[in-house]
Amino acid sequence: MNKMLAYYTQQSVITDPGEYAHMYADLPSDIPALCTVTQNMLLHIFWIPAYGVELSEERKKEVNIRTVAGMLARIVELDDQPVTVPRTPEQRLVGNCRDFTVFLCSMLRHKGIPARARCGFARYFTPGKYEDHWVCEYWNVDEKKWVQVDAQLDSIQIKTLKIDFNPCDVPGDKFLNGGKAWKGCRAGDIDPELCGIFEMKGLWFVQGDLVRDFMALNRVEVLPWDCNELMPGPDQQVSEANYELLDNVAYLATAGNKSFAELRALYDSTAALHMPADWKP
Repeated sequence: MNKMLAYYTQQSVITDPGEYAHMYADLPSDIPALCTVTQNMLLHIFWIPAYGVELSEERKKEVNIRTVAGMLARIVELDDQPVTVPRTPEQRLVGNCRDFTVFLCSMLRHKGIPARARCGFARYFTPGKYEDHWVCEYWNVDEKKWVQVDAQLDSIQIKTLKIDFNPCDVPGDKFLNGGKAWKGCRAGDIDPELCGIFEMKGLWFVQGDLVRDFMALNRVEVLPWDCNELMPGPDQQVSEANYELLDNVAYLATAGNKSFAELRALYDSTAALHMPADWKP
């Protein structure tokens, strides 16, 4: 247990603030306040109109920044005050759910709180659908369990979406990580055609999020559109030859803390689960 918690307290190549760690000075320690900091730094690319602003296509390209250090570099260009100082929507970095997640994850790890990104599907954006999404998990030391946090759900989104739960404690049936979604589809409990985003949907999409989730559990928090050989496209058939590996990935991603060593071993020993050699964070 201690080894696992120490692992998720360490920054990854993606979440490490690097030379911008000084911007984390005076960060609050409670989860709601850290979510507020995150919301004051980022503007979700799909929600821009809801905040009454118009941004150029060039600004929207900020969503492609992979690392937190890169995000902070751009944030400094927009406004060089500490991250604890709120920005107007125009001054916020354009990102998506994954970026809200890794930003919160970075701050939690900086504070010595074990945290990890989870890729999967939320059930609170579109009724009846499992929508592609990312959340952060942190280790609640008092309750001795992982707690899901959706850092992008601010007051505007909560009201618009009519959210009826605490975003700092997202119920397990409201967000399903990639492992849970894959197992549900394989068991026939979830229709894979309900899983995805926009016109992209199906078991191929679930497979991609399963692999991204497993990579995130190994501190490789890729962009939602980063792909490797185990992430098929919409025009590709899901290969049954990979089912044994993918079922094992899903099992380990959902088996709990006892399987941490096995999870790490599978990732380290399976090249197909890694990003291509030419991929750069």
